[in-house]
Amino acid sequence: MGKILVLTEKPSVARDIAKVLKCTRKGKGYLEGTRYIITWALGHLVTLAQPESYGEKYQAWRIENLPMLPKKMDLEVIGKTAPQYKAVKNLMQRKDIDELVIATDAGREGELVARWIMEKAGYRKGVKRLWISSQTDRAIKEGFANLKPGRLYEPLYRSAQSRAEADWLVGLNVTRALTCKYNAQLSAGRVQTPTLAMIVQREEEIRKFVPKPYWTIGVKTDRFYLQWQEKNSGQMRISDEKQAQKITERVNGQSGKVVKVKKTARKELAPLAYDLTELQRDGNRKYGYSPKQTLSIMQNLYERHKLVTYPRTDSRYITTDMVPTLPERLNSIAVGPYKQMVQSINKGKINTFKRLVDDSKVTDHHAIIPTEQYVDLGALNTEERNIYDLIVKRFIAILSPAFEYEQTVITVEISGETFTAKGKVIKSKGWRAVYDNNDTFEENTEEEDIEQALPSINEGEKIQVRAANIKEGKTKPPARYTEATLLSAMEHPEKFVDDKAFKQTLSSAGGLGTPATRADIIEKLFNAFYIEKNGKEIIPTSKGVQLISLVPSDLKSPILTAKWEQKLTQISKDMMDASTFIGDMKKYATKMVKTVIESDAQYKHTNLTGERCDACGKHMLEVNGKKGKMYICQDRECGNRKMIAQKTNARCPTCHKKLELRGEGEGKIFICPCGFREKLSAFEQRKKSQKSGLDKKQVKQYMKKQDTEEPINSALADALAKWKQ
Repeated sequence: MGKILVLTEKPSVARDIAKVLKCTRKGKGYLEGTRYIITWALGHLVTLAQPESYGEKYQAWRIENLPMLPKKMDLEVIGKTAPQYKAVKNLMQRKDIDELVIATDAGREGELVARWIMEKAGYRKGVKRLWISSQTDRAIKEGFANLKPGRLYEPLYRSAQSRAEADWLVGLNVTRALTCKYNAQLSAGRVQTPTLAMIVQREEEIRKFVPKPYWTIGVKTDRFYLQWQEKNSGQMRISDEKQAQKITERVNGQSGKVVKVKKTARKELAPLAYDLTELQRDGNRKYGYSPKQTLSIMQNLYERHKLVTYPRTDSRYITTDMVPTLPERLNSIAVGPYKQMVQSINKGKINTFKRLVDDSKVTDHHAIIPTEQYVDLGALNTEERNIYDLIVKRFIAILSPAFEYEQTVITVEISGETFTAKGKVIKSKGWRAVYDNNDTFEENTEEEDIEQALPSINEGEKIQVRAANIKEGKTKPPARYTEATLLSAMEHPEKFVDDKAFKQTLSSAGGLGTPATRADIIEKLFNAFYIEKNGKEIIPTSKGVQLISLVPSDLKSPILTAKWEQKLTQISKDMMDASTFIGDMKKYATKMVKTVIESDAQYKHTNLTGERCDACGKHMLEVNGKKGKMYICQDRECGNRKMIAQKTNARCPTCHKKLELRGEGEGKIFICPCGFREKLSAFEQRKKSQKSGLDKKQVKQYMKKQDTEEPINSALADALAKWKQ
């Protein structure tokens, strides 16, 4: 009997599977046992070929050679991981290998990783698929006991390949067209461009916004606080100041009558379990983590610690067959701060209602929940602990009883005007007992809608007005996006479309990108300097605003990419032919290139400086990266860059704001907007003398981390890096 080759996505996963399958002998790029051989990719080992591989004319960036439309898309080995590809290929060609098990991530991109390697290496023997949602020993054993036929996942592979080819055809063609036309490093893509367009549109709305004044009336009585409310509409704002003054004068010093006391018993159910996008939102909202950072932390919790289930999911439900595993999952997390919470749930019956268990709402993967693995909280770093805390608390919350309270609304009539007071009496904390008071689950933007403790009161009672006051406010412009709210906008772009039919298309397509790709898209927009951050707010740069004016209009719309995603889903379900989709993409790429070439728009560098490039002598551009300010050469072929000022976590001793680090070598100096300046050497000495724990070694480690440069190129960075004009 021959051996079975298992192909994983990462060495860490390979080691986990090798341990379960008892593969202990180490080879070059693999682990071997009596029955199995485990090998790994390093992410992608194979990718779509560069344009220059299709002919000499594509080696230079010339607009007359566009569009690039290969009859058949070729694959090529990625240079930096070529040795591992060679090791995997040799294993696939071994005569004693009878079968291959695809054990890459259980999703569209994971399928692509494996199938491209198999295609390039010419593997033609039997294929099975490991499809698991956690990396525990038990999950691996059960997965190998229930391997699926590889043919079942061929439509998923065709969908993944179609996605990659469409991005190549549209992204690279439009990118070359824009770059050649405007002699600037510009790029476009089916997801990144509509995402950027939303940010630019929001900035335009803010720029055009004209604040309008309004007034509210508050009344302090002898028993509680009241707010004016328009009788018919319930509106609390008055647009006419004179009207507000008249009402105030009419009620001041008067007595009123309680005309209605309405008490309503309410139940509030816990939020749904996490999918990746919701978790990334909370990671950003609570801890300031970027979506990419949260995904990276999740991968560690999933692969290394084996404490949570598969992260790249778009479902917030679990399946019926998982219900028997809930007690064991609860017991595994009954440690430290969670012990008492779990004991509280175990006293009663575990709540498994439709908000948690729904087979119809689970596709490839279920919601993110804890595994049954024993938890050692001390083994987690701060970031892992924070994200794990979110997941565990959400899991406990959804298995807990409802939050129950009594909502009281008192309506008082004073001089013919209506005033109301609201209060809440908590009957049972339920799932909210899991969370601190700092945790919020909704944003109350109506600042005048105040909850207060109310006394016992009956209809008909008299209320004495002690003071009536007018408060002026102004309508606010739409808020700028944060990384958390941008994720929401990408997930639900239908909110930005008026047409009802298109709204439905966007909603059913699942938004812009997928939970697995949204973090990368946002990161690419930062790395291309199309957007920058001011605190938590995302602001488009001049380059980003100009790009949106240069890109063909329908490429900016979320509708187009949503339709593509719908078709890709149809391909994955074997309901659509991939070649039809690719044919449409070639036509679309041709149309986009033509639109760019025929445009009479202009592009201008608005961030050109007097600084000369050390490499080519041209003037450099000043940009704001995520790590600070830098100069980059305007010539994309040169690509030289120089850091000007790095953002740090060091605090100013005067005003306590975060310091910037400027200069080079011995001249590095911390600078604060308040005027404080201090050389890095003096900073190190001061911290050492203060015995603050930030010693010279820690500072050096921190600076090394700060010096890690982000890529200049945006979407399709690896492909673009090799191209010359």
